[in-house]
Amino acid sequence: MKTNHPLLAVLAVSLLALAACGDDDEETTATEPAATSSATGAPGSTAAPGSTPAGGDDYQWVMVTDQAGLGDQGFNDLAKAGLDEAASTLGGTAQAIESSEQAQYVPNLQQAIEGGASLTVGVGFLITDAIVEVAGENPDANLLLIDAVAADESGAPLPNVASVTFKEQEGAYLAGVIAASTTQTKKIGFVGGIEIPPVVRFLTGFREGVASVDDSIQIDVAYVGAFDDPARAKELTAGYFDSDHDIVFEVAGAGGLGSYEEAKTRGEGFWVIGTDTCKDDLAPDNFLTSATKDVSGAVLRQAQAVADGSFAGGVFNEGLAEDAVGVCEETFGELPQEVRDAVEAAREAIASGELTVSTGE
Repeated sequence: MKTNHPLLAVLAVSLLALAACGDDDEETTATEPAATSSATGAPGSTAAPGSTPAGGDDYQWVMVTDQAGLGDQGFNDLAKAGLDEAASTLGGTAQAIESSEQAQYVPNLQQAIEGGASLTVGVGFLITDAIVEVAGENPDANLLLIDAVAADESGAPLPNVASVTFKEQEGAYLAGVIAASTTQTKKIGFVGGIEIPPVVRFLTGFREGVASVDDSIQIDVAYVGAFDDPARAKELTAGYFDSDHDIVFEVAGAGGLGSYEEAKTRGEGFWVIGTDTCKDDLAPDNFLTSATKDVSGAVLRQAQAVADGSFAGGVFNEGLAEDAVGVCEETFGELPQEVRDAVEAAREAIASGELTVSTGE
C-alpha cells in the first residue's frame, strides 16, 4: 500500500516550525471582525501590498482557516503544511489568517488578496460562499477552495478558483474495514462536527466498509454542531463508551480532540478512528487508524501551478486512484496481517474502479 509518510513529515515539521517561531512570527490583528495571521518562509520578500508577485522570494502563499483554526491536527494544519512546503520549494512566504467566526471569512480573504497573495487558499466547506463572493470581486486573483466547489449562479465552476474536493468515502471505507475487524462489542459510534457533504461522505464510506466485513455491526451517529467544541465531542464519546461501543470514529475537526482525551481515560479496549491525518500521538494506546486526506499535497500542487503559469480554475476531485485519500500508514503495520490484506484488497478494488463507494449525497 502507498505510504503517506512524506505528508506526515511535512506536517510535523511545519507544526514544529510554528511552535518554534514564538515572538519572531508576524502576528496582526485585523479590524472587526478580528483575525490573526502568522507567516513563515524565505526571508527577503519584497512584494508590496496589492502587487503581483514576480516569483521566487516575491511569492505570497496565503490561507484563511475555518473556525477551527490552526492546531486542529486536521485540514487547517495540513493546508498550512502545504503552504510551508510551497515557500520552501518555490520561494516566498507562507501565511495563515485565522478565522474564529464565519463573518470573518470575506474580510480575511479580501485582506489576503489586497496584500498581494500569489495564491489565496480557503479551507473548509463553510467558507464556500465567501470564496464565491471574493472571487467574483477579484477576477484576476488565484484562489484555491478545499472541500467544496465554487460555482456561479448557473452552477459553472468559477474560472479563478481551483476547487479541490476529496473522495472521503473511499478512505473511510478502508477505515470501516479496519473497525469491523477490530470491534469486540459490534457497536461503533460516529461523532461528526456538522452534517455537511464531506462529513456525510466520511460516514457513508465508513458504513459501507464496516458492512463489507460484518453487516450486523451497529453504527450510531451523533453531531457536535460545530468543528471547534472538544468538550461536546468528549461528552458524546463518553456516552458511546458507557453504552458498550468500543470504537468511536470522530469527524469533528478540532472538536475531535475531545474524543482522544476521553479514550485516554478509558484504557485498553477503547479505540478512536481519526480523520485527515494520523493522530496516534494524541492517544497512543487508543488510536486505531485515520481516514486520511492529502490536503497538503493538493495545496502544494496548486501553488506549483501558479509558479509555472498553468493555474486554472475548475474542479479537482481526488481519491484513492490519485493517492489523495487512504488510512494512516504510520500505524498500518501494527494491524494483523489478515486485516492489512483485506484493506489492501479493498484499496485496489476501489482505485481500479471495480468497487464504487457511495457518497451519501
